[in-house]
Amino acid sequence: MKTLHGVQNWTGSLLLASAAGFTVASSVLSATFDWPDILREPAPVVLASFHAGGPSLVWTWFAVAWTYALVGVPMSMMSAALGRGTDPVLRTAGAIGAASALLSLIGFLRWVFVVPALAGPWAEGDAATRPALEAAWTAQHQFGGALLGEHLGQVLAIVWSATVSVVALRSGVLPRWIGWSGLAASALYLLNQGDVLATAVPGFPVWEPAGLIGSTAWGLWLAAVGVVLIVPRRSASTGPIRAARSAG
Repeated sequence: MKTLHGVQNWTGSLLLASAAGFTVASSVLSATFDWPDILREPAPVVLASFHAGGPSLVWTWFAVAWTYALVGVPMSMMSAALGRGTDPVLRTAGAIGAASALLSLIGFLRWVFVVPALAGPWAEGDAATRPALEAAWTAQHQFGGALLGEHLGQVLAIVWSATVSVVALRSGVLPRWIGWSGLAASALYLLNQGDVLATAVPGFPVWEPAGLIGSTAWGLWLAAVGVVLIVPRRSASTGPIRAARSAG
C-alpha cells in the first residue's frame, strides 16, 4: 500500500505541476501573442505578429508545448494510482490520454520548428513570394494545429477525462464530485470542437465561450484530481485511496 501511496503522490503532483506550468506559460503567450484568438486570424496577421515576437515568442511556445505534454505522464499512470492497474478500461484510457498529449505536443511544437521558417521569409518577402508562404502557413496550420492538436489532441483528452469520471462514479475510487465535475468539464470542453470544425466546414455552429470556459474547467478539474490524489480522503469509503493513506 505504501507503493500505491507513492504512485498517488507522484501522479497527483504531476497533474498539479502540469496544470500550473501550462497556466503560467499560456498566460504569457496570451499576453504577448493574443493566443488563442490569433489562431483564427488570416495568415498575414499571424505571420507578421509571430515575426515581431522574435526569439522570446519561440521560447514561450516551447514552454507551452512541454508544460502541456507533461500531463501525458499522469494520464498514463492513473490506473495504477487508483489501485486498478489491471483494469482494461483505465489502462486503455491511459494510452489514449498519453496519445492526446503527444498529438497536442506536435501541434504546439510546430510554432517552434515550422512557423519560424515561414514567418521569416514572409516578413522579408515581396508581393510575389508572400502568397505562396501564406498558403504554406494555412496548410500546416490546418494539419498540425486544427487536425492534430485542436481536434485529435483535445478529443482524446476528453475521452480520457470522461472515462476516469465514469470509473470514479461507478467504483468510488475517487469522490463522486470528481466524477460529476469531470463529466461536466469534459462536455464543456467538447463544445470547443465547434470552433475547430468551423475551420473546415464554414457555417458549422460555434459557441464562442466554449474554448475559454471548457479549457479552464478541464484544467481546474485536472488540478482537483491531483489534490484528491495527494490529500487523504476523509470519507467512509474503503476505496484504494483511503486504504493507502491508512496503511501509510
